[in-house]
Amino acid sequence: MIKSGADHIASLRDGRAVYLHGRSVADVTRHPAYANAVRTTGRLFDFARQQPELMSFVADTGERANRIWQLPTSYEELVDRRKALEAWNALHAGFMGRAPDHVASCVSGMFMGLDVFEAYDTARAGALADYYRQARDNDLYLTYVIINPQADRSKSASQQKDPYLTLGVVDRDAQGITVRGAKMLSTGGILANEVLVTSIQPLQPGDEKHAVTFAVPMNAKGLKILSRKSYEQAAPSTFDNPLASRFDENDAVLYFDDVNVPWERVFVVDSLEMCQKQFHATPAHVYQNYQAMVRLSVKLRFLMGVAHRITEVNGTTGFPQVRETLGHLAAEAAMVDAFVAAMEAKGTRHGPYFVPDRHTLYAAVTLTQKLYPRVLDTLRDLAGGGMIMLPSSVEDFANPEIAALIEKTQQSPAASARDKIRFYKLAWDAVGSEFASRHEQYEMFYSGASFVTTGHSYRTYDWPAAARLLNDMLEGY
Repeated sequence: MIKSGADHIASLRDGRAVYLHGRSVADVTRHPAYANAVRTTGRLFDFARQQPELMSFVADTGERANRIWQLPTSYEELVDRRKALEAWNALHAGFMGRAPDHVASCVSGMFMGLDVFEAYDTARAGALADYYRQARDNDLYLTYVIINPQADRSKSASQQKDPYLTLGVVDRDAQGITVRGAKMLSTGGILANEVLVTSIQPLQPGDEKHAVTFAVPMNAKGLKILSRKSYEQAAPSTFDNPLASRFDENDAVLYFDDVNVPWERVFVVDSLEMCQKQFHATPAHVYQNYQAMVRLSVKLRFLMGVAHRITEVNGTTGFPQVRETLGHLAAEAAMVDAFVAAMEAKGTRHGPYFVPDRHTLYAAVTLTQKLYPRVLDTLRDLAGGGMIMLPSSVEDFANPEIAALIEKTQQSPAASARDKIRFYKLAWDAVGSEFASRHEQYEMFYSGASFVTTGHSYRTYDWPAAARLLNDMLEGY
């Protein structure tokens, strides 16, 4: 049931309507804006197929399925799934934030909370259950769009000048619903098979037509994919941009131009309350952000490697002040690892399922939103001008005269000139390039603005236990 990379790549040649620089993209698997990222995604599936014990589990059908769809029933199963996620994310050093394991975690979390859907509407719950099994059994790569276009943020979705700027239901019949409008941010959508469409932002009374959750293929009739510019296409070579050239998962606005959605793919409709419950009354929000924290732990481990290599290349590892800086970085990376372990160790049950601890997850999200930019600033401090004063491209080495000057001016006690440049090109792509800047913004906001994440932390902390401890002390004297 785990598809091959070739199968996944072939599945993307489906006539989807992708637009870049004012033109339609005929085949995303061959276009220079996306082809390398497509191949990277294919390698993820090949790796999963080649590592069945690590990357798969036995589903209720008796067949093996990708572990991204696993519903752990014990602490041990949750840890096994995390080890699989770590191995998968190591293939792209955590730079593909919407790789297939993210939205699979969201949909799996919703399925684990099927009781919440059943209390809302048994037909919609049945549709969700069937869809989870279909996605699992066909090893689908899902993305999602759960944010509304920014427009006038002082007004709700229904109060915008265009009543269908934000996606909403325009019609319905016995076959399903018809939707019109835009959603964002389809990160990884160009690489994905299908998209889950809903709203994680609180909706207001009057927004009922926007309170909908459904899934459609990326090639659905009427679905237009408006791509941002491609960092991959702007990367001259893998040597010069080793991350951007391979791991640019891209982002897109999706516009639904009267797209028909059959009822068997509609999970919520007309319910403001259920749009929130699907995330927060089920394990979905915790499970998807737990995956994101596993990914971030891998990404920070990679950045720790960059930090230490900078000091080796510069010959500064032995400086006391540099070791102090590295020690702080190591402590912060270890903190994220510890958060992940604590989420698992303090895990709780939702019905038969074992899910990560909610408040530990939100504490981690709250603290790491500020951590990632701080780590990048520290790497800049360690590197100084080393990441800036680099040859223009790998082609400089083809000129013997220039190559000799490069050899003379790019010296290091720990690497040849070429190896030093190769490393610093990688470091810049992780820290300072346009690709890197996008990642800094992404890590700061992937789970919402800081007031949203701190609100989750406030909401889920055990304040009564703190109050009891305080009261016991007050009553003791």
